[in-house]
Amino acid sequence: MTTETVARWIGRHAHPLTTLDPQAPLADLLPLAGLVRDAAVVALGASTRQAHELSTVAHRALRFLVERHGFRSVALEGDDAVRLGLGEYVGTGAGDPEELLADARSFWRTEEILDVVRWMRAYNRTHQDDPVRFVEDLGRPRTPETQPEGLAGIEQGLGESTIRWQERTGDKIVYWGGLAHTVAGGSRATAGSYLRERFGSRYVSVGLTFHHGTAPYPITPPPADFADATLGRTELDAYLLDLRTEGPAPVRAWLDAPAKTRVIGPAYDPEDNDAYRISGGSLADWFDAVIHTQVVTPVGVLARPDSTGRGRQVPRHDRSRRRD
Repeated sequence: MTTETVARWIGRHAHPLTTLDPQAPLADLLPLAGLVRDAAVVALGASTRQAHELSTVAHRALRFLVERHGFRSVALEGDDAVRLGLGEYVGTGAGDPEELLADARSFWRTEEILDVVRWMRAYNRTHQDDPVRFVEDLGRPRTPETQPEGLAGIEQGLGESTIRWQERTGDKIVYWGGLAHTVAGGSRATAGSYLRERFGSRYVSVGLTFHHGTAPYPITPPPADFADATLGRTELDAYLLDLRTEGPAPVRAWLDAPAKTRVIGPAYDPEDNDAYRISGGSLADWFDAVIHTQVVTPVGVLARPDSTGRGRQVPRHDRSRRRD
């Protein structure tokens, strides 16, 4: 009965997204305004980097934050956009962004990220006095002996680099990364937990979740005890849900209880579906809002240049939206 109560609450309070087209009007994202208006950093944490729909909805959210709320820096997690030359491209138009992305990490070498870079350049052509830019990698703190090793050190480095950039520039930052890094709170240190500690409620964590699909391998529906399974019990293809919305006791109990939500990387085994997750926290700890997509399809992959110096785009799969 609790699951049914939560599903009905989600159905009543979810704000349907009318499109995932990055170039479409942004009116359906207006419910996000109250969450981000006073934010210093808004994180868009995707449960997989290889889903077209999660990338395009993140692009739409980025546009909303830049165009409507004055965000002026973009942190693309996992590489240094300025090192790649993308900072110069969005600022001046110098270079070919597709060629520049050839040297990026694999999850950046996509048609969807290329579209983001080109949009940033187009925005700057008409806003030369107030441009949007990439966060620069400012390196590690000057006291490396205080930096933890391994994964904990990576998470601290991601968080502190973003903090230093914000303190140096005063920019409002969109942090686009993986959900496992952007979640705030819980039992493990993440970039998001460092950002929450520094900025408090001015760090807004948005989880980009999905139910099933192909990215690029078939991904089965999540186990019944995953939050994603409950989020998928609406009739909506995609929606925004503010988790700060008041709800009855069963809903608050669900939001505050230890949770699992799926995180899928470059490999996936459907026979071990339960293993692709994060745990050790609650939805209320991790996220201020979720943008949930029911069915995902693969990103369009940009191949590395061949011997002629030209790249070849790997064709996208069928984008028709199905709920099967």
